[in-house]
Amino acid sequence: MTLEIKTFTSTHFWGPVANWGLPIAAITDMKKSPEIISGRMTFVLFMRFAYKVQPRNWLLFACHFTNETAQLIQGGRLIKYKLEKKMAS
Repeated sequence: MTLEIKTFTSTHFWGPVANWGLPIAAITDMKKSPEIISGRMTFVLFMRFAYKVQPRNWLLFACHFTNETAQLIQGGRLIKYKLEKKMAS
């Protein structure tokens, strides 16, 4: 089996590809109401795990970096929503 075929049949390729569903979902949720944001899931850090995997999997790291960015934006929206709700009551 050639290196190219091994790459596309390994978990180092398909794991990150499947993982892209998380940041895509977070990005599409940015258009929805902040009421649906889960604070527990928003503030979980994934990038450290992606960096510690050996051998380094940069596709996984890029996926987790994108997810972390989207989650930070969602976290900011959640905090803003809760503060505005608190001020209104």
